[in-house]
Amino acid sequence: MTELILALAADYGVPLLFVVTFLSCLALPVPSSLLMLASGGFAAAGDLSLPMVAIAAYCGAVIGDNLGYWIARSLSDRLENWLLAKPKRAALRQRAEAFMDKWGGSSVFFSCWLVAPLGPHVNYVSGLSRFSWPRFALWGAAGEVVWVSLYVGLGYSFADNITEIASILGNLSGFLVAGVVATGLGIWLLRASKARDKKPRRRKIK
Repeated sequence: MTELILALAADYGVPLLFVVTFLSCLALPVPSSLLMLASGGFAAAGDLSLPMVAIAAYCGAVIGDNLGYWIARSLSDRLENWLLAKPKRAALRQRAEAFMDKWGGSSVFFSCWLVAPLGPHVNYVSGLSRFSWPRFALWGAAGEVVWVSLYVGLGYSFADNITEIASILGNLSGFLVAGVVATGLGIWLLRASKARDKKPRRRKIK
């Protein structure tokens, strides 16, 4: 796979990078991080323009983020009645909105680069919960600056060790995502347990 990505980066360069980063932000399984590393490496060798690589990756990511947001937001409008039809669905919707109101900006920012695999899903949640689009766009744009700078910069700086760098970053990202998921599950279980304990218990009739 790595050899194929390197060959594609060499043959199609900047346009391919734009398309791949765009698709990755819509949760499609494309190797955007590896391609950014490879493109940074080719820029270091003089085969690609470093500014053009950075601009293509950044524009693709930002456009993909915002398209994902608006796709989800349009679905939110259509699903309004369905979401409010059942108390559990309505409560879930309210919790999502409360979470995005409290942590939305920082969650969008960090999901762009620190836990990048979760980024597209945060985009969709932001749209479904009708999180403020200007805030989403601002935090997302800032996060993508870090993501693109990190991967393209590492590819440029360590052009001879792209495979090793990609492996390290992939393992680190997977570890962080697992930690976030485990923490979220733990919080959910704790709250569910407390809610269950607060419910009045029925006395058994002898």
